Amino acid sequence: MTAVTPRPGRPSAPQPTGRPAPPPDESPTEVLPSTAGRHARPRTTRAEMIRKVRAHLPFLAVMLVVGLAFGRIALQHWREGTTELGLALLLAGALRASLTRTAAGLLAVRSRRVDIVTYVLFGLVVIAVALTITGGPLATR
Repeated sequence: MTAVTPRPGRPSAPQPTGRPAPPPDESPTEVLPSTAGRHARPRTTRAEMIRKVRAHLPFLAVMLVVGLAFGRIALQHWREGTTELGLALLLAGALRASLTRTAAGLLAVRSRRVDIVTYVLFGLVVIAVALTITGGPLATR
C-alpha cells in the first residue's frame, strides 16, 4: 500500500487525532449556498438596517446644523452662519461625550477624550473668530 501525499496548494484530508473537530466557519461565504456566488452577501434584516441607520443619527444631526450654517452663509449672513458652524462642532463634542463609541457612529474618530477636546476647542475657536472679526467686505454690522 502506498501513502497518498496531498498535492501542493490543496488541503489534505483531516486526520483523526482524537480531538473534536473545530466548529464550522460562520463567515457569510460558508453559510450561503454554493449557487449564491463566492462574494455574495446575505440579505440584511430590518433590525440590522434600523441599527445601521441609528448608528449614523448623531452624525446626521451635526451635518444638518452644518447644512443650515452654510445656508446662512450663502444668504450673506456669514457671521451667524459661522457661529452656527461652531455650534455644530460643540454639538458633536456633546454627542461624543454622551454616547458610546458605537452609538456615536462617524463622530468617533479617535479616543473619546481626544475627540471631545478637539470638537469643543475648534467649536469655541470658530465661534470666537466669528464674533470678533470686524470690518472687511463681508461686514454687515
